[in-house]
Amino acid sequence: MNALLEILVRGAGAIASYAAVGVILLIVGFYVIDLATPGRLSEVIRTDRNPNATLLAASAMAAIGLIVAASIWSSGGRLAEGLAGTAVFGLVGIVVQTLAMLLFDRVVGISVRDLVKEPELQPGARLLAVTHVAIGLITAVAVI
Repeated sequence: MNALLEILVRGAGAIASYAAVGVILLIVGFYVIDLATPGRLSEVIRTDRNPNATLLAASAMAAIGLIVAASIWSSGGRLAEGLAGTAVFGLVGIVVQTLAMLLFDRVVGISVRDLVKEPELQPGARLLAVTHVAIGLITAVAVI
């Protein structure tokens, strides 16, 4: 019974640790998107109910979630390495997503700042949202 309790406590601690790192990465990702949008993103979503800002933020969160899940999967039960990998790979994913948004703005001409000023859902927001998820998936698979 002692061994089972020890396994459960250790497992619960690992879950809580990964969840904490994941939540921190989600918050960092949210604020990076916030920097790319005019106004406070939380207000643009909550008060203005802007569908473009909501879709971009949601897709970024999904991408970060993919990276966190892949990092956990690839840790092979090594908690310290897994947590460090999750933090590093999550931050790399956030940086790559941000660079992709800037690149789309420059090369394709799709500006996040312009998109979130639009009250109606725009095709460019859909494209950037899929790009977020694709970059998250690419990063996640690279981690594995």
